[in-house]
Amino acid sequence: MTETSPVTIPTGSAKPSAIRVVLAHPLYRASTLALFLSGLGVSAAAPLIASFLVTELGASLTVAGLYYLTNLAAPIAGYLVGARSDRTGRRLGLFRICAVAGFAGWIGIAFSTELWMPFAISFVVLGFAGAATAQLFAAIHDELTAHPTTTNDGVVAIVRMALTAGWVIGPVLGAFLAAYAGFRPMFIVVAVATLAQIIPLGRLRDTASLSATEHSTATSSAPTLRAMLPLIAFTALYICVYAGESVKYAYLPLYMNEQLHLAPALSGAIIGIQPLVELVLIPVAVIVSRRTGMTRLMAFAAACGVAANICFAVSGTAAGLFAGQILMGAVWGVFAALGIIVAQRLLPTAVATASAIFLSSTAISSAIGGLAGGLGAAAIGLPLVFIIPAAFAAIAAIGLVAMGRLEKSRRVAELRD
Repeated sequence: MTETSPVTIPTGSAKPSAIRVVLAHPLYRASTLALFLSGLGVSAAAPLIASFLVTELGASLTVAGLYYLTNLAAPIAGYLVGARSDRTGRRLGLFRICAVAGFAGWIGIAFSTELWMPFAISFVVLGFAGAATAQLFAAIHDELTAHPTTTNDGVVAIVRMALTAGWVIGPVLGAFLAAYAGFRPMFIVVAVATLAQIIPLGRLRDTASLSATEHSTATSSAPTLRAMLPLIAFTALYICVYAGESVKYAYLPLYMNEQLHLAPALSGAIIGIQPLVELVLIPVAVIVSRRTGMTRLMAFAAACGVAANICFAVSGTAAGLFAGQILMGAVWGVFAALGIIVAQRLLPTAVATASAIFLSSTAISSAIGGLAGGLGAAAIGLPLVFIIPAAFAAIAAIGLVAMGRLEKSRRVAELRD
């Protein structure tokens, strides 16, 4: 089997670009393709699973909405897989197992004949499938640590862009397949895309210089709660920012269609502008963070989230909603580029665990956002419900500013010592 190894960039330049490094290195190149397929598959299925439960299995709207609570198993599964990965160093082996689990889970949903089956499959199987992405980022971290480049953060950002690109295309593909072939064939395609993640990696193995023995020595015991506190605090702030997404996707289309009566094409353009802005800003965020610092830039991004939700709540015009979505694109351009990097740095002795905790936290934020949005919509209605995610984002911005100051104080103290 092939091991990842240092790659010589065929150029006279002393500082090759991140894109050239990714294209030249088999692990980075393969991970980029794999994450694109991951984003494509998951995002194709996610918006349509509730419709499938209602139309194919006879669920009520209330019961169909409860399906998303099964995602709460993902953080537990992610932690278990991450801890195993940190003990053994088998990042890519566990990635392949998780991808196969994802394939089995989506095939099971495609052929479900009883309402309880998708719920059970999602809770038991797909939670582990979601850990695949964290394993790839852990493997990339290992390789960049063993064979550092001058563009380490840029490499991670480019690989992360592939996941975002998959999320841009996936919903369109899923809606097309469901409309012309049906839900079940669409889920089969999702299953194939999930399994196909393992194809780009071929026979690659984990970084040679980080053997299982070295991983076992470095992580002979699980990280203590005290060691994990900075990561937990950062993830909690990320959850506050992400909680607004479930509120937005639930209520912004309703607001545009039922109260503003916008044309479908205009509503679609408003929804679609965010991921495009995000894709453009991911590499920009890496460059800017070198001057501002990552935590400081993420605090600014969270403040953009406050402004975005205020636009949704008070503008009452298509232009205001466009402005809000562009600001949300800035939010996720920054967090998509820098979030996983910061999470791994906050727990450097257990990067797979850190990756899993951070990436799987979106399930918790979706549940919190869904609950808060539902209660808020009933209490204050549309569009004022968007004040709630604005408050969550404000909490995150304040918390990130505080984290940045603590980090700066710690660095000053270390320099004095």
